Amino acid sequence: MSRPELVAPPEIYYGDTEASKYTQNTRIQQIQAEMTYRAMELLNIPEGETAFLLDIGCGSGLSGEILDEEGHIWAGVDVSPSMLEIALEREVEGDLFLQDIGQGFGFRPGSFDGAISISVLQWLLNAETSHPTSSPPHRLTRFFTTLHSALKNPSRAILQFYPTSDDQIQLITSIAQKAGFGGGIVVDYPNSKKARKVFLCLFVGGGGGQQVPQGLADEGGDERVQFERRRDRETKRKKSAKSKHTQDKDWVLKKKDLYRKRGKEGVPRDSKYTARTRKPVF
Repeated sequence: MSRPELVAPPEIYYGDTEASKYTQNTRIQQIQAEMTYRAMELLNIPEGETAFLLDIGCGSGLSGEILDEEGHIWAGVDVSPSMLEIALEREVEGDLFLQDIGQGFGFRPGSFDGAISISVLQWLLNAETSHPTSSPPHRLTRFFTTLHSALKNPSRAILQFYPTSDDQIQLITSIAQKAGFGGGIVVDYPNSKKARKVFLCLFVGGGGGQQVPQGLADEGGDERVQFERRRDRETKRKKSAKSKHTQDKDWVLKKKDLYRKRGKEGVPRDSKYTARTRKPVF
């Protein structure tokens, strides 16, 4: 089976059908949650502190729900209109922007306390046209230079991705360093074909004193135990949310009906995603 980024550009590949399948797939939900928790661990935000985070390639908001759960405020960007439409139907908490990250970001300098990205960066490694501005080095340069500008000093960006070769890793890290970032690659479970995950851990500022965290070990030491505990916590959260879904959905539908009777504009339409988030927004 071909890798998705080799089939079509993301805004085409993740059309209505594929975006819906991706969001409803329980296996994908689990993997997305695990990697988001790991990214948050690498982001190393002080416990109890609320941060304003950028979710790069936010899709339908699966990672954003974890950011909500951890008590953070977030904005998300994605190039797929279908993914963002589902995120709106699911009434996610974050602000959403339609954005091709290969063209760079337009946020004001120092807007965010940190950034995460799950399974997105590899999409920048394929040229969609023969034009020079479509080349991977050009798009990566625009991505990293504008991301560096959008982050506060000091801060971190944690970008999980799926490289196909060491050359791709070298290309990405070298361009990130030229854009002003410090840091490097973190590999979890390097000896496992199934569990292996690659994270680009980038630093803004910090006087060069920040050290790249160690990857999780295959031997299953204390770090892996902590990771498994977060996985268990996510499973329990989903079970709890499912038990409350019916009651929450009735409440949301009543509120929507009330707002419509009052003539309020912009009330989200009812869908199968109604009330799936912890706290609906109107």
